[in-house]
Amino acid sequence: MLIKMHSSWHDILKPEFEKPYFQQLISFVKSEYETKKCFPKADHIFAAFNHCTFDKVKVVIIGQDPYHGLGQANGLCFSVNEGIAFPPSLINIFKEIATDLDVPFPKSGNLERWADQGVLLLNATLTVRESEAGSHQNKGWELFTDAVIQKISDEKEHVVFLLWGGFAKKKGAKIDRNKHLVLETGHPSPLSANRGLWFGNKHFSKTNDYLKSIVKETINW
Repeated sequence: MLIKMHSSWHDILKPEFEKPYFQQLISFVKSEYETKKCFPKADHIFAAFNHCTFDKVKVVIIGQDPYHGLGQANGLCFSVNEGIAFPPSLINIFKEIATDLDVPFPKSGNLERWADQGVLLLNATLTVRESEAGSHQNKGWELFTDAVIQKISDEKEHVVFLLWGGFAKKKGAKIDRNKHLVLETGHPSPLSANRGLWFGNKHFSKTNDYLKSIVKETINW
């Protein structure tokens, strides 16, 4: 199974690829894709790294694992392919964007447009079996994505990390908060949002205000 990842990431993550856990992970994923229906498509597993190169990373959003319904996942957290109905969490993200920035509700659920601007849309687990949420957790992906977050924290400055919900907050525990901006809030899922833990967080305007303050181009959300 080839690791189709932009060279800017491949170079800094090469030591991870050589570790035993990663070799075992790739063997597991290869077997799963050969014997079961899995998402996203094999050539989209590392899409987050191909749309947002290491040098372009300005914002990191951390998700849990890919959508497990047919045709939904495209390798970017919270994002869906064109023509797919918006999942509830994505609807709540878009509602917050609309009110926070006073802009129309987005028409496309494909967040490649964010990734291309420097938003790394990173799921903690990069693959999943159809209709089985969490089926590829605890196989090694989490170690790999922890290493990705660590590399960004160590080797870059002034990155905005958006941590939504308890899982993402734990994932961001090693971020150096002296040189990065970390914004935390509840998860955009209906369970959390309906309890008042999501709406009004203004993460999108706060991100752009910070990027302006360090003279970086803002994100067109």
